[in-house]
Amino acid sequence: MIWIRIPFCFRQWWGLGSVLGYLLAGIIIGPALLGFIGSEGQDVMHFAEFGVVMMLFLIGLELEPALLWKMRRPIAGLGGMQVLISTMLIAIIGIATGLSWQQAIAVGAGLALSSTAIVLQTLNEKGLMKTAAGQNSFSVLLFQDIAVIPMLALFPLLATLPIQQDATHSTHTLVDDLPGWGKTVAVLVAVALIILAGKYLIQPLLHVVAKTRLRELFTASALLLVVGIAVLMTQVGLSPALGTFLAGVILANSEFRHELESDIEPFKGLLLGLFFISVGASIDFNLIAEKPLLIAGLVIGLMTLKGLVLLALGKFFGMKTDQNMLFAHALCQMGEFGFVLFSFALSGGILPKDVVDILIAVVALSMAVTPLVLLFNERVIQPKFGTKEKEEDQAHDEIHEDNPVIIAGFGHFGNTIGRFLRAHHIETTILDHDSDRVDLLRKLGFKVYYGDATRIDLLSSAGAHKAKIIIIAIDDADKRLAMIETVKKHFPNLRMLVRATNRFDAYDQMNAGMMHVYRETLDTALRCGVDTLRFLGYRSYHAQRAARKFLRQDEYNLKKLSAIRDNNQYIHTAKELIEELERTLQEDLKNAGVLDDSGWDENGLISEAKNAG
Repeated sequence: MIWIRIPFCFRQWWGLGSVLGYLLAGIIIGPALLGFIGSEGQDVMHFAEFGVVMMLFLIGLELEPALLWKMRRPIAGLGGMQVLISTMLIAIIGIATGLSWQQAIAVGAGLALSSTAIVLQTLNEKGLMKTAAGQNSFSVLLFQDIAVIPMLALFPLLATLPIQQDATHSTHTLVDDLPGWGKTVAVLVAVALIILAGKYLIQPLLHVVAKTRLRELFTASALLLVVGIAVLMTQVGLSPALGTFLAGVILANSEFRHELESDIEPFKGLLLGLFFISVGASIDFNLIAEKPLLIAGLVIGLMTLKGLVLLALGKFFGMKTDQNMLFAHALCQMGEFGFVLFSFALSGGILPKDVVDILIAVVALSMAVTPLVLLFNERVIQPKFGTKEKEEDQAHDEIHEDNPVIIAGFGHFGNTIGRFLRAHHIETTILDHDSDRVDLLRKLGFKVYYGDATRIDLLSSAGAHKAKIIIIAIDDADKRLAMIETVKKHFPNLRMLVRATNRFDAYDQMNAGMMHVYRETLDTALRCGVDTLRFLGYRSYHAQRAARKFLRQDEYNLKKLSAIRDNNQYIHTAKELIEELERTLQEDLKNAGVLDDSGWDENGLISEAKNAG
């Protein structure tokens, strides 16, 4: 069916990503158009929300407990202030419009939360999760998931209306009949059970399952693990997503981490897609048609208010302007927990049905426009607020158009190649789109230029017409393929050496006509550097010898740097080690004259023999 292909079309068109495609597919098959999903849309939503639970489990697997502890400041500080300030401001506006203070607090709490599913999925698709904005967005979303727990505990105290006896969202849990202190103890016991089971029960059981060598049994065990934890969390009144996230963190150091990821990933993708479709289908267009100005005004006003709060907090926590803009645009919408909280507020006698209907429409509509808001930030805002060269640095930082090598992307892969070439005094023009990385690399002594290397004008100003080699090492696989086509079309003189994330990425690049593809590891990055030296006229032996020495010295330096925790000391020591490595390689190159015979490769011998003849 045509609507199934919509997410994939949107992924290809204009870089909108699959989320907007899924939302549009839900609108098409929902009651507003084709009517494939009618009043049962909310039931589908509850089932599809399990995709969010699986996503949090997989995110937990990527985070070691030590790393999570390091993130405590942005989680508690940035996340806590965002929820508190947004709730208070929205509540004040609610009181000014005639709501009681109890109703205003409930509305503020529900609208202060953002969409974990849409934000993380969109940032992952765009390769932005490892940026400062991505990490801070994750911290805020994690705190919001935690904040849902006290919100649900507080809501019964805000009731001022008759309780809805026919509410469909009320469920009985094991702690409903317990006193307040008993519920607290039950929550603590449940969390302790997850931690202890993760360390002393789940891993031994996975060992037993793994010995059977039955992939289906391991997949079933992984699903049972996630479902079991989700059910336990629900029964003690906690967020199932929070519980599975905690379990993922506990298992992050397990040898089964990658196996669990590969088994859960397909189910997560399927259920998340269903979740986004159900969000689109749940938008009440009849209500929007009845009150278009009110709902549009609420969506725009609330997203603007939350965006301003996020901008202020990002500035307070020291985020760069472009990262702060991405942070604010990513989290300014309302989230899926709003559906839960407002349904609870209706059944608990806090908010009347007409108010809840409007709020749910606002939440769904804000989630639907989030991909467009992020696209607006990417195409309009970011080019104006990216890292700019200071006026006094213009002469020093001017791009030299005659550099023989251009490096697009200076992360771990491109950085290794760049340091290796720099040690051999090979002039390079370095381009990178991560402003925080650009600032750090400049402190380390590298001349790096901020910008999107896929743009033709930036490549032209970087001297692509005169350069000999371009090393494409940017993070995003789709952008690498797009850049290959751009270079082939506009700069056919350039020899391309391209980073590949994995085997399938390499397949795509080979099909695009690439001969020099390097799957990313330290060794392949050095191999790419060796080939670059050879293409520039160095003997094969000398290039290989230099790479081996570079690798040994780099491993030694890595051990020294791993023990340093202070940022200023790290930058100072790293700069000294880079200079030391450059001196070592230069001295080795000068002393290699005794090995000249070994430095002759076969092709070089044949070529020089012909010239001599």
